[in-house]
Amino acid sequence: MQNMKRKREGEAGMDIVWQTPANPPHPQDYIFRNGTRYVKPYYFEFIAHVKNRWAGKTIVDLFADEFKGRPYEYYVSAVKCGRIQVDGGMVPVSYMVKSSQKISHFVHRHEPPVMACVVPILQKEPDVLTVCKPASVPVHPCGQYRKNTVVGILEAEHGLAPLFPIHRLDRLVSGLLILARNASKADMFRQQIEGGLVKKQYIAKVVGEFPKDELIVDANIDYNAREGRSTAEVRDSAKGKTASTKFNRISSNGTQSIVLCEPVTGRTHQIRVHLQHLGHPIANDMLYISEQTIDRSSKGSSADRSARISEASLTSNFDEKVINECEENSDSDLSIDPMCTNCPNLAPKGYDGDEEGLWLHCFRYCGPGWEYECPYPDWAKLS
Repeated sequence: MQNMKRKREGEAGMDIVWQTPANPPHPQDYIFRNGTRYVKPYYFEFIAHVKNRWAGKTIVDLFADEFKGRPYEYYVSAVKCGRIQVDGGMVPVSYMVKSSQKISHFVHRHEPPVMACVVPILQKEPDVLTVCKPASVPVHPCGQYRKNTVVGILEAEHGLAPLFPIHRLDRLVSGLLILARNASKADMFRQQIEGGLVKKQYIAKVVGEFPKDELIVDANIDYNAREGRSTAEVRDSAKGKTASTKFNRISSNGTQSIVLCEPVTGRTHQIRVHLQHLGHPIANDMLYISEQTIDRSSKGSSADRSARISEASLTSNFDEKVINECEENSDSDLSIDPMCTNCPNLAPKGYDGDEEGLWLHCFRYCGPGWEYECPYPDWAKLS
């Protein structure tokens, strides 16, 4: 198979095919169980180059210190059997790495599961594709996700590639996602966004009765990558990046409100943090909801099943043939690797597949001469 490496290992000479980022995903790569989309574990080559601060460490200590997801003993065994290599060759466990050397780690890769939703195609144009991104699915390969992404699913199930996402949506956020189908179109969108020519609109379900009058929040966003969360800072603070969001109430039942959110800037978790700053956090956002506001929200909504129902309703009119075929063949050709620290489970350790989506949904983007929209989810209707 093109762009794959074959390697025999062990006394039995097990023939393993190693995938690289050049290998496209396929429909048979997915397994659907109990409303969750899994990826069949596969062999994959991770490549890195030795950073200056790594130089002088033994190959085993480097991995044990920098990649803590596996025990020390695993890395010793991986070096001894050639699953960890330096510059394309095997090295002893005592080998000390040098700056800029290529390190390959051949792993049995388990991707985190996502909600089992079709990715509905809204519009398909020669240069642009728009879809309704389901909550819990990342937009593009990142971290442990590669095939379980919007880009990966669209390539596997529709043969659509290459695709260039022109804006970001957090993994737990749903809604409109615009993808350019060539680099020049992506660059056009990028220039318009950077020039402030693009208007973005979201809806959110928040805690409490949101004020009737329009509110504008101008508060810096300071993102802490270690904690994975942001904080709002006063505008003249030296901390964070400038951020501005406009809010208007759409409806309210006194306990919760549906709010139109229009971010002027695009900072990490901006809408979520600015709503928290106003005292009206998203009603199922446990990362930013406080003990003082949790009683004003529906109890247990952080893991609310309506997230799954809403996603299902958005995809109910689309062909479910792919899901049905994958369910029929879900137990075929599963590989169990004797060295893998995640086998025999489908998901990596720490992921139980019980995923919910935030009550935050992107529904419109517009710019000079163009506009794209996405339907509202069911949770946007207040009873």
